[in-house]
Amino acid sequence: MSSSAPRRPARIHDAKASLPRIEAVGRKLAPYEDFYHWVLTLTWPRFFGWVTVGYMLTNLLFGGAFYLLPGSVTNASGFLDCFFFSVETFATIGYGEMSPQGHAGHALMTLEALAGILATATITGLTFARLARPTAKVLFSEKAVVAKRDGLLHLMFRMANWRRNQIAEAQLAVMVLLTETTAEGETMRRPMSIKLVRDKNPMFLLTWTAMHPIDEDSPFHGEGALEKLRAMNAEIFLSLTGLDDTLGQTIHTRYRYLLGDIVHNARFADVLTTNEEGVRFIDFDKFHDIEMLPGDGQ
Repeated sequence: MSSSAPRRPARIHDAKASLPRIEAVGRKLAPYEDFYHWVLTLTWPRFFGWVTVGYMLTNLLFGGAFYLLPGSVTNASGFLDCFFFSVETFATIGYGEMSPQGHAGHALMTLEALAGILATATITGLTFARLARPTAKVLFSEKAVVAKRDGLLHLMFRMANWRRNQIAEAQLAVMVLLTETTAEGETMRRPMSIKLVRDKNPMFLLTWTAMHPIDEDSPFHGEGALEKLRAMNAEIFLSLTGLDDTLGQTIHTRYRYLLGDIVHNARFADVLTTNEEGVRFIDFDKFHDIEMLPGDGQ
């Protein structure tokens, strides 16, 4: 029997959005201290927004400077003409209708031309760095399931390579983050790595179901284990790394599961089929579907 949740087509999601939000207190935002890293962390709309703001402010500044130097621009009448002349100079366009005049005008034009060259080189480099940065497109199942495999309960997570290529030497690490109180009464967060039946996949091309055996060494083992984990605000974090076969670079992604995301006595719906010619098909429309198993799964 399939889960009662309405089916919706799978789509790649931002794995970062599943991670807990962290706000730093007592640290002022200072992008100039690590400008390159700050730019790389911006979203594309914010990146182009800042570029546009910087572009407009620069031309307003130089346009105002030309305006405050009467006679520095030929055929210019008013601030708007000076602003548009600044745009032409900054972008090395030069239509010929307006030109610098006098030593002060030529000096200001030289300074803006240099600023334009540096700005073009900087924006081009930053845009390329953002485009060339390796990223992973891995789809994680919305739910984790617990079911028996070979007579032993396993906690299972399903992943799929969203791109139509191969991730070579993919490696998955799973960690349970616990909140504990020490004998001295101090609260601390303790990460606990949990073992997997197979934590490496030399050819991650289609799907991968990672399985954690719930044995005596597992924090999920035993009666009342989930209640104890809930009391410690446990969260499950997955970290996947591998070599993108197309980019030839190492990629990585993360995902978080809460204890409420675990469905007991269930299995993932089949998404892989093979036709008579040996062609494999993966149905992403059913990727997040789960099927309940008969019995209590104990």
